[in-house]
Amino acid sequence: MKVIVAAAQTGGHINPGIAIANKIKKENKNAEIMFIGTNRGLENDLVPRAGYQLKTIEAYGINRKISIENIKNMLKTLKGFNEAKKIVKEFNPDIAIGTGGFICGPVLTAAKKYKIPTILHESNAFPGIATKLLSNKVNTVLVGFEDTVKRLPKAKKVVVTGTPTKIKKINLSDEQKENIIKEFNLDEELPIVLVFGGSQGAKSINSTLIEIIKNKTNANYQIIWASGPKQYDIIKEYLRDIKIDINKIKNVKVMPYIYNMEEMMNLADIIISRSGAMTITEIAITGKPAIFVPFPFATENHQEYNARVLSNIGAAKIILDKDLNVDTLSNTLKDMLKDKNKLLEMGENANKVAIKDVEEKIYEEIKKLVKL
Repeated sequence: MKVIVAAAQTGGHINPGIAIANKIKKENKNAEIMFIGTNRGLENDLVPRAGYQLKTIEAYGINRKISIENIKNMLKTLKGFNEAKKIVKEFNPDIAIGTGGFICGPVLTAAKKYKIPTILHESNAFPGIATKLLSNKVNTVLVGFEDTVKRLPKAKKVVVTGTPTKIKKINLSDEQKENIIKEFNLDEELPIVLVFGGSQGAKSINSTLIEIIKNKTNANYQIIWASGPKQYDIIKEYLRDIKIDINKIKNVKVMPYIYNMEEMMNLADIIISRSGAMTITEIAITGKPAIFVPFPFATENHQEYNARVLSNIGAAKIILDKDLNVDTLSNTLKDMLKDKNKLLEMGENANKVAIKDVEEKIYEEIKKLVKL
């Protein structure tokens, strides 16, 4: 079995592609899998690290603004179509799989030209431009949320499979909880609020957390805060200038990045984050109440649509980026933390939309198109 996976730029596109590739490899040890991406995204690190071959082509997203730069990128993308056709023809895969984003255009179009079956996976609740354009051309569109189905009326076939992720729901033992609380110098009696903004952090969330620290409004809860590697030193220096030691803040543990995210998500009482598709999926899986601050510049405002998947069923609160400040966040936290039963109910509501056996569902759709 030979497979091409088109995945580029962000972890939200690349990690599902790797998870799908891993499932194929698990079921078909002799499978040959090639990724196609660009030479400037995270795929250049993540794909080889996962043990897969990566070929790169010229490809850029569609920008509605007319500019010299945009015209240049369109011409480069046309070149990318020819590069994709050459790679697909030479590799001659049994199936081509795209996991969203502009890279899917040239790769899946090339596959269709050579009559190769195609699958497109869309993890966001509001499908991206590439998914909309390709939905009536590929054999099957797989989606992460039920809400996405109605937004792809022209698709030949849409299947709700969920989005593959490494995060699972686990029941931490008392010993595990005690070890984490001791490691981070936390109070075992206070609820834990986990805050992160993606791998690079979120500036508006970070700025608001700084104000909470300055105003000491977190006396009744404690914060585990992943600021993002690029912003950590800036925050540390700013706090030092106002006579606050980043390592000695009461009820707050700040770190550049959280490596044991599965443990931390399962430990937390509330999660504050952006609302990328992967984050929504992981919060649903772990069954945690959340406060979402959607990234305001996300394409098609898809992060707000993602957040509403959980807020519409009473599993999360949304604070728009323009409305985020120390008062809105503190008041929302105060309101949520005052009712433990309500918090539990929110977490249970979140877990209701979690889809089980995601990789298996995706693999079943692959088998329908590839005669194994």
